[in-house]
Amino acid sequence: MTMIGLSSADHPHVPLAERLRPRTLAEVIGQAHLLGPGKPLAIAFQSGQPHSMILWGPPGVGKTTLARLMADAFAADFIALSAVFAGVRDIREAVARAEVSRARSDRRTILFVDEVHRFNKAQQDAFLPYVEGGLLTFVGATTENPSFELNSALLSRAAVYVLQPLSVAEMGELLDRALRHALPGMSVSDEARARLVGFADGDARRLLNVVEQIATACSEAQPSGIDGAFIEQALAQSLRRFDKGGDAFFDQISALHKAVRGSSPDAALYWFCRMLDGGADPRYLARRIVRMAWEDIGLADPRAARIALDAAESFERLGSPEGELALAQAVLYLAMAAKSNAGYLAYNAARAFIGNDASRPVPHHLRNAPTRLMKTLGHGKDYRYAHDEPEAYAAGESYFPEGMPAVEWYRPVARGLEIRIGEKLAHLRELDRQARKDRD
Repeated sequence: MTMIGLSSADHPHVPLAERLRPRTLAEVIGQAHLLGPGKPLAIAFQSGQPHSMILWGPPGVGKTTLARLMADAFAADFIALSAVFAGVRDIREAVARAEVSRARSDRRTILFVDEVHRFNKAQQDAFLPYVEGGLLTFVGATTENPSFELNSALLSRAAVYVLQPLSVAEMGELLDRALRHALPGMSVSDEARARLVGFADGDARRLLNVVEQIATACSEAQPSGIDGAFIEQALAQSLRRFDKGGDAFFDQISALHKAVRGSSPDAALYWFCRMLDGGADPRYLARRIVRMAWEDIGLADPRAARIALDAAESFERLGSPEGELALAQAVLYLAMAAKSNAGYLAYNAARAFIGNDASRPVPHHLRNAPTRLMKTLGHGKDYRYAHDEPEAYAAGESYFPEGMPAVEWYRPVARGLEIRIGEKLAHLRELDRQARKDRD
């Protein structure tokens, strides 16, 4: 557990990101939807009454900064914990400090928990009584969806504010501030600026860290100016912000799947390449592509599943980066294929029915009869061998358990091959209707 003072930012060896951390709300760049006039956090700061909150957003968008500014604005003690390292013991120590502070000076205490989603249920529950009692104002920061990662008891006691990545214009404003501080008087080309902003990918902390890295490179190389080539030489290959286990990962795979489902090949290719650029495992993408073929295309175009499987096998044979071309072309084919979720819906409906239904016995005429005893018991009796029937179809026959309600889970769509499948199914059902009419 650490007690953080804002004055530490003045130390010359403190990283640039800390030295340029805003000291007032007016210095904050971005989050206008929360900090602009009449917006929720602006109102909270003006009220002088802090409240517990969850700040949800990607890295480098100002979650820690807002918590620190809140402590300063409300003249409160500020205790910071990292859920990666802290435990219940650290929470108890924070509570003890807060009790001492209130007893001595009647000061509020803001408890800031970074990466709060890493706390388990017991740890999250540990500070709830003190939040309810007003001893602590809780501010949690998370990159993950609070609905999934935080206890409902905690969510009910804290407002959730969603922070957004900084826009290109906001990143440009921050870059100007950083360059004035770290590289005063150095000319920076438009191409270099664009590369720096693109590299940071909406993450303010990352932008400031990379500017500091460029400043170090300049002190060694002594360039007359900074251009795009210098940026490329000074920086390692960019890895976009991409948490393989977090919301960014699942949001992007969701976008890829929906672009394929929506028959948008260019958008599907964009999200596929975004995920590769961010470090996604191509084998994972291959598995998802196969899943898309069955979920959203199915029997409307059975070639889609074969192409998806062939692409996955091609990747295994070729490896990266050559094999990624096969996956990309599979994505394009799936995006343009006829779409049907009829098989997917039928499967889910059947599973749901069986999950809630009794265990119905197999009718005798459908049972196997490999022994004389089984035949004596009536197994297989009156079974109609379809190949011996007209059109190789036993019209009017039932293959369901006795007493089973009539169902039509599979309903082919009027697209692709399922047009023909639907026509055949309608024909067979008409044969069934006619056979039952004749039998009655």
